[in-house]
Amino acid sequence: MIVYADLGCPHCAAAWAGIAAGPGRIAFRHFPVASKHPRAPALHAAAEAAGRQGRFFEMVDSLYADRGRVDDPHLWERARRLGLELERFEADRRSEQVAARVRRDFESGIRAGVTSTPAVFGV
Repeated sequence: MIVYADLGCPHCAAAWAGIAAGPGRIAFRHFPVASKHPRAPALHAAAEAAGRQGRFFEMVDSLYADRGRVDDPHLWERARRLGLELERFEADRRSEQVAARVRRDFESGIRAGVTSTPAVFGV
């Protein structure tokens, strides 16, 4: 299934456990709605950066499990707990490549008709 989600969204957080436990594979698509969740772009960049070290879904799970701690020091602590190389995590998180990936996913969601999150498409 294809899931468009906002890592700052309380509705996405509430639905995530059920989505993640569902049958089949998940193709996660970034859909940060910064107008509603100003910290969302930074959270998506952190998840994508973690994914470059093989820990994408672990970071997503962590972000949804503790939505109250999402400032940079908390992101660095999450990265440490996940065993990420912190300098690489930080460089990736702030890179144009990561920003471009998040932007591509968001734009594909707009083209697919996503108007709210989570948006789930069966495959």
